[in-house]
Amino acid sequence: MMLRSKPPRSDRPTTSRPTTPVAPAWGWKGAGAGRAVHVAPGAEYQGTTYQLCGLFPFTAGSGAPTVGVPIGRHMLWGEVVCLDPLEWLRVGLVTNPGVFVLGQPGVGKSTIVKRLITGMSAFGTRILVLGDTKPDYTRLIEYLGGQVIRVGRGLDRINPLDSGPLGAALAKMTGTDAAQVRLEVRGRRLSLMLALCTLVRTERVTNTEEIILGRAIDVLTERLERDPTVPDVLRLIEEGPDEMRAAARARSVEDYYRRVDELVPTLALLCEGSLQGVFDGPTSKPIDFDAPAVSVDISHVAAAGDQLVAAAMLSVWAYGFAMVDAAAVLAEHGLAPRRQFLGVMDELWRALRGASGLVEHADALTRLNRQRGMASIMVTHSLADLDALPTDEDRAKAQGFVERSAIKILAGLPPRELERVNEVVKLSGPEQELVASWAAPEAWLPGSVHPGRGKYLVKTGERPGLPVSLFLVGDEWTLYDTDEAVRR
Repeated sequence: MMLRSKPPRSDRPTTSRPTTPVAPAWGWKGAGAGRAVHVAPGAEYQGTTYQLCGLFPFTAGSGAPTVGVPIGRHMLWGEVVCLDPLEWLRVGLVTNPGVFVLGQPGVGKSTIVKRLITGMSAFGTRILVLGDTKPDYTRLIEYLGGQVIRVGRGLDRINPLDSGPLGAALAKMTGTDAAQVRLEVRGRRLSLMLALCTLVRTERVTNTEEIILGRAIDVLTERLERDPTVPDVLRLIEEGPDEMRAAARARSVEDYYRRVDELVPTLALLCEGSLQGVFDGPTSKPIDFDAPAVSVDISHVAAAGDQLVAAAMLSVWAYGFAMVDAAAVLAEHGLAPRRQFLGVMDELWRALRGASGLVEHADALTRLNRQRGMASIMVTHSLADLDALPTDEDRAKAQGFVERSAIKILAGLPPRELERVNEVVKLSGPEQELVASWAAPEAWLPGSVHPGRGKYLVKTGERPGLPVSLFLVGDEWTLYDTDEAVRR
């Protein structure tokens, strides 16, 4: 039996093919047919709302701040991210200009710091690298036309009792203002001497010894027409004149020498021990007040141990912050233009773990940055460095450095470290996963780079972090290179 298909009904709808052929997306194949091998994406333009307002609504708003130095592109949206702690404070994005950089070795911590140094210097901010231990910043500071001071045995000396720029400011002042600055200079001298004595002795100076040191500084300031030195203090205490015996509340000469019996060898160690040639004379190369950038290179003393490094760093910090204070004093009295500074404190913990109590001195130096018109950048590898500090009190105060810094920059960190960071900086789950992914191990291929190099999470307060990818341009490839010595 054969089945036949029914003829189409006249009322059934019919479809017809288009009479005009549609070209493929890339064009027809064939000679002269106009086929494109590759279709490039559309051009992207960025600008301010003032410049691009006529293109509305064909614009996309930016969620990252555009105030400050361009540090890279947002890893999710692609827009440029800018950072300047002083400008962020000025426009109300943060409450203080402190920056804390945390990340594994090799992920580019110094790279983002150098980008900020370069950009902020171009904007007129004076740069102070307060203790370069490797050195990482010397070449960049020289490139910017700044001053490099190399501290070490047989090199440049730092006098812990040098009044520095504050002394120069004092010479231009009179009346109560001069008396106030004079007391500030005296307090700084005594504070640094106490820190250095604590360092070489590995324990705190007694109350009686502190009074004796303070009186020695006062006597030398009155007698000398120059800044006193540590050998001057040692010589005066050994001589034991009436002023010193009165300060020690000694009933006899023998009683006086008994009271300074431990202080004398402590001061002698600053002049004759492992620190000889570094702190036992006048400052050989003062900081140039008008230099756009200054770096104090202490890499020549870094191999001598933590004690010498800590002593050098404390002296450099005191000298550098005295320069910032002098600039503020001169500006307040109309004797100089107002200036703003960026202080870089790399390898922070090497200075703090030298002896108990050193954290307190560093804390006193750095606490008033906002009032000074100074931003500070502290750099370290891990919060576990806090555990190397001698006492629980020191560790608690050192954690305050992190908590007070309004801007935290996190580079590649392992999950265990992120758990500890999360106690100080609240991170969301995706943020922790992102930062942990940057800490993944490198591939076993020559020429491969760390997967987290140049990637950072910028956190401020409770805001979501800004994941930033930094790319070097031009001379940055050579100026920011910290591995050149190894390759040579």
